[in-house]
Amino acid sequence: MINQDLIINNPELIKKALTKKGVEVNFDGFINLRDKRVKLIQEIESIRAKRNKLSKQIGVYKREKKDTTELFKEIEELKGAITNQEDSLKDTEKIISEFLLKLPNLPDEDLLAGGKENNQVVFTYKDKPKFSFKVKNHMDLATDLGVIDYENAAKISGKGTWIYSGIGAKLEWALLNFFIDEHNKDNYQFMMLPHILNYQSGITAGQFPKFEDDVFWLDGEERQKFLLPTAETALVNLHRADILSEADLPKKYFAYSPCYRKEAGSYRTDERGMIRGYQFNKVEMFQFVKPEESETAFNELLEKAKALMNKLDLHYRVSKLAAGDISFAMARTFDLEVYLPSIDIYKEISSVSNSRDFQARRGMIRYRKESGDIEYCHTLNGSGLATSRLVPAILEQNQNEDGSVSIPDVLVPYMGGKKIINPR
Repeated sequence: MINQDLIINNPELIKKALTKKGVEVNFDGFINLRDKRVKLIQEIESIRAKRNKLSKQIGVYKREKKDTTELFKEIEELKGAITNQEDSLKDTEKIISEFLLKLPNLPDEDLLAGGKENNQVVFTYKDKPKFSFKVKNHMDLATDLGVIDYENAAKISGKGTWIYSGIGAKLEWALLNFFIDEHNKDNYQFMMLPHILNYQSGITAGQFPKFEDDVFWLDGEERQKFLLPTAETALVNLHRADILSEADLPKKYFAYSPCYRKEAGSYRTDERGMIRGYQFNKVEMFQFVKPEESETAFNELLEKAKALMNKLDLHYRVSKLAAGDISFAMARTFDLEVYLPSIDIYKEISSVSNSRDFQARRGMIRYRKESGDIEYCHTLNGSGLATSRLVPAILEQNQNEDGSVSIPDVLVPYMGGKKIINPR
């Protein structure tokens, strides 16, 4: 949630920042509502003061044996007036809140305006792999090697799903265990989270109300319970409504979970197979930090994600996203994009993002400074890593002329010493 004071003090600056994200907004109505809220609060306080004064007079009247009928009548009228004004205040605050919840986070000043066309590649690992033979796509490789069973997945679930079969399940589990071990080495706290979340969790994460239709709801029109689309949605809510101690920051977590997203795979070549689906596995990193530690935390998460990719020894790049390509809740995002040789494109396998205090304001996530002052935390997240596009990249980049695929060296211990996946 954007700090209301920023809007009140400099609405034109905020409008200009949001324009970089492609969002046009008029703050006139909001400012009028804020003025109305202040006026209502003042009126309520004035009426209460008058009622309290009359209440004190009742004692005086009783001691002097005067008739208190009119006083009680006036007090009741003031009580009714307070109730009416409080109802109006509640309605006004609800409208203000609904307006603010629909506003995306402000992009960092150094980001370019616009969408994907203005993303900037800031780092590249290795050169594109070269082959002396015609490369296969990951779907054919996965089928030939018995890594993925698409046919049975479609039978028991439908399009946009897959089954890790035999050696494929071992490869998937090897990746996840490798990621978990690496994060444990760095003293991030490992979390196993619930997959069913409540509505307020979506609000805090910045996914609701705008993206309510992108998740799987478990209770139909009631929309109170949904399947987590990413572990980030649960992790950011660990300290919802908490006031942490400054000495406890930074707090660093990571979690493994399946991710459930209401987005079917398309018929486009670049989204076939495992590239996009309803369910995939991901290890997520998350930090709660003081504002002055925000940049350090972002760089740490980015370097951790890069280190995982470096150890897998796959060709990838890092892109600094333009303002219009970062998500609703984020102020800054760098994507790690892995290369798929069969179609000569890059696909995102990790997003490292800084929400600044946007999520913290929505979830009232704060910390008490040594001075006693209370301030909002900054929240950051990074995929570390998602597997559904890594497996295709491993298959394609590490394929051999005989149809086999070499397993990345770092995964060999997790595969029981197996170095090659051979065709069936």
